[in-house]
Amino acid sequence: MSHSLQVHRCPRPYDSSISTEVLSDHGHLPSEWQALLGGTAGSSPYLQTLIRSERDWIEAALSDPEGARDAVFQTCRASAPDQVKSVLRAGKRRIALLCALCDLSGHWPLEEVTGTLTRFGELAVDVALKAEIALLIKRRKLPGMSEDDIASAGGMSVFAMGKMGAYELNYSSDIDLICLFDETRFERDDFLEARQAMVRATRNMSAALNDRTAEGYVFRTDLRLRPDPSVTPVALAMAAAEQYYESLGRTWERAAYIKARTCAGDIAAGEKFLKTLTPFVWRRHLDFAAIEDAHNMRLRIRENKGTGGPITVLGHDMKLGRGGIREIEFFTQTRQLIAGGRDPSLRVRGTVEGLQALSRAEWISAEVSDTLARHYRDHREIEHRIQMVHDAQTHRMPTSEEGLSRVACLMDVEPEAFIADLRERLEEVHRLTEDFFAPGTSAKPAEPLPEDLDQSVIARWPSYPALRSDRGARIFERLKPELLSRLSRTANPGEALLALDGFLAGMPAGVQLFSLFEANPQLIDLLVDIVGTSPALANYLSRNSSVFDAVLDGGFFADWPGRDALIAELRDALDSESDYERQLDLTRRWHREWHFRTGVHHLRGLIDAETAGQHYADIADAVIIGLLPKVSAQFAAKHGPMPGRGCVILGMGSLGAGRLTASSDLDLIMIYDPLDDEMSDGKRPLAVRPYYARLTQAMVTALTAPMAQGRLYEVDMRLRPSGNQGPVATSWQSFTQYQENDAWVWEHLALTRARVVAGEDTLARDLEKFRCDFLARPRNRQVVLQEVAEMRRRLAAAKSPDGPWDAKTGPGRMLDIELAAQAGTLLAGQPTRSVVDGLMAGVASGWLSDAQAQNLRAAYDLYWSVQSAARLIAGKGSDGAVRGEGGAAFLQRSTGFDGIASLQQALEHAYAQAADCIDAAVGPEAEMKDENDDETLS
Repeated sequence: MSHSLQVHRCPRPYDSSISTEVLSDHGHLPSEWQALLGGTAGSSPYLQTLIRSERDWIEAALSDPEGARDAVFQTCRASAPDQVKSVLRAGKRRIALLCALCDLSGHWPLEEVTGTLTRFGELAVDVALKAEIALLIKRRKLPGMSEDDIASAGGMSVFAMGKMGAYELNYSSDIDLICLFDETRFERDDFLEARQAMVRATRNMSAALNDRTAEGYVFRTDLRLRPDPSVTPVALAMAAAEQYYESLGRTWERAAYIKARTCAGDIAAGEKFLKTLTPFVWRRHLDFAAIEDAHNMRLRIRENKGTGGPITVLGHDMKLGRGGIREIEFFTQTRQLIAGGRDPSLRVRGTVEGLQALSRAEWISAEVSDTLARHYRDHREIEHRIQMVHDAQTHRMPTSEEGLSRVACLMDVEPEAFIADLRERLEEVHRLTEDFFAPGTSAKPAEPLPEDLDQSVIARWPSYPALRSDRGARIFERLKPELLSRLSRTANPGEALLALDGFLAGMPAGVQLFSLFEANPQLIDLLVDIVGTSPALANYLSRNSSVFDAVLDGGFFADWPGRDALIAELRDALDSESDYERQLDLTRRWHREWHFRTGVHHLRGLIDAETAGQHYADIADAVIIGLLPKVSAQFAAKHGPMPGRGCVILGMGSLGAGRLTASSDLDLIMIYDPLDDEMSDGKRPLAVRPYYARLTQAMVTALTAPMAQGRLYEVDMRLRPSGNQGPVATSWQSFTQYQENDAWVWEHLALTRARVVAGEDTLARDLEKFRCDFLARPRNRQVVLQEVAEMRRRLAAAKSPDGPWDAKTGPGRMLDIELAAQAGTLLAGQPTRSVVDGLMAGVASGWLSDAQAQNLRAAYDLYWSVQSAARLIAGKGSDGAVRGEGGAAFLQRSTGFDGIASLQQALEHAYAQAADCIDAAVGPEAEMKDENDDETLS
């Protein structure tokens, strides 16, 4: 077998007797191996000893290293239970020697070396554990278990943590293990006996690997990463461990589980357990508080281990010292913890792989990733050489010149160059990582508070819930000078301060958000914009601060992806989550972020009011389309699949027209077609009518229920046939018959804006065809206009305008013009849905003049701009839109007016002009109808 081997020249040979001995026994080996065995490897007493002890095996091993490795693995796997300790120790000697020689020769890269050591480690753990389990079963000490259970270790799963979990073991590593057993494999009455047996098996397995005998040892094992190791046994039930992590788990334990991997025993049970820990390890929000946790951990390590001094090569700790291996690992894992909950691509175990994933996701630059990855690999190789000298679990560079030369020899470089290069690498790692954990840590003089801000407002902040915790208050104190400085630069600092005060007062907790701002100061500008402009959005943020996570995603300020892309994104996200409650919460988080993004884009002038309305409607469509199959599947699990063809959800009003505001309700109707089915086919079958009625209620609950992640929408179903008096779900046959025979004209008007949002495709097509054909029928103009006049009268009697800024309700305002547009659509026999198209249809039918339509269109565009901006600023209270200077300025920008007074004057003029126009078009009001008529559209 041909090898491409590097010839190592030892600058200072040590114990040259090994050279003569090895060359005399292996003189026929390739010269590269002879130079390696006699020179570089000779600088390590540990390797000299191994070479002497394995001289009869090494010749074959060097001719085929990969085959020799596989043979060792096979021998260990096939060892008899009573020979496990001896066979594993012999296997460890050979694997260690083979890895060292292949490493020093350059035949294996670093990853192959660490991977081989790790695979031998997991094999050793598995063999030793199953030998103990087999002995317990043979002695009937493991209740309910037979020989068939040996293959799964009786439900015991061993988790490789740290370097072993990431296939990064070094030459003299401990192996960090957590041993958990699946308690569901045992009867309740047998649990205590089973736990005792599992504890015994774990102890014996650890001893089999750890104990030093005349043949050496296999691996030092460390079981202290388990939950609360000072008071818990070495083996725990999985349920107990899960409860611990959910209630008491700490950040360092989350970081530890990034690399966790089931390496031995019951692999399937272990992987299932790791999946249950996903919400613990990977938080759904961007967890910038992890930065402070990791930084504090680094400081404690430096203090406890004495590694916080200046960077020197002699005696430097390559693992824990400044610029060392742990710094790179902390940097990588902390970044993974911050963003891995939102981005599954970051959930990788290896350090180099983690850096590469962070670079691809644009959390760090490619340059930083490449630099740290290169230095990490270099550090690990030096760590290996240090440990090769005496097989010692050390990470410290030698403290003597002679010792340092020995390591340089193993690295095949001159000592002077080795020292200079290493110092440069350590300093660069420290520079790159320290700024991430502690940016600007140099002491700064306390800055005086801006004089134009009310100090009494600031003085009450420590009493707010978000600032009561020591940690939250500490982070906020670091943040406050910059926050107040930016507030003082706003157009009205006093008003902005009060808005910020309301924001802080409404926050239940602050650590996460304050950490987010500290790590990303650019978000403070956005916060100041929001609290100074939109009290409604600021109040929303105080209760949903995690939406700021979305701002840090690369696409937050990108172009709108479109309705189809939103639907696909949410559908894929829901398909990845199997639990129904989590699906509902996931939808709320998704909706919250896209809704927030649309509001910010509108607030900052990136989109206008009309575009914002379309975006809000796209989001609502995606939510309904995404949730309907999940609600249906959940319902079908009890009552069977939908009878007949299934159902569709019909969007009415603004949703049907495809334009919503930031606080719009959803007007919905569910229509189903049972065909010839009378009952559902499930565990608890239901008749068709109650089936779809209850399915509708389940869908409404999915949209409206307040959950941990909030609620989605308010839903109004009063536009269904017969309003509140009719069934909540309507059959296809009943719907068509009702529209043709019993519906009021106002219901025909409402049909002009109807749009199928989600549901069964053929039923959706049939419904849209019926709508178009039905609207195309000729109408009696006098009857239609009489009904329109009556509706206007009832609307005016039901609710008066809420001041001049209420652009929606009242004569000549939005609802009035929408009604006129629906009348134009109905009279023209066209299926158009938008207000503009409806007004032009009125012109086409000869009902409206072109001038009337253009005047109404211009008025409606102005109203929509005001209404959309007001809902974003103040929610459903229109008066609040102009109370603050920031809100008033946003209204002016949205509508193109220079002053708030001129805008109000334009609105009032438009109201009067539009009302006169519609009055003239509709004609005299019809006589008052019977007071007992059905409730009309409200």
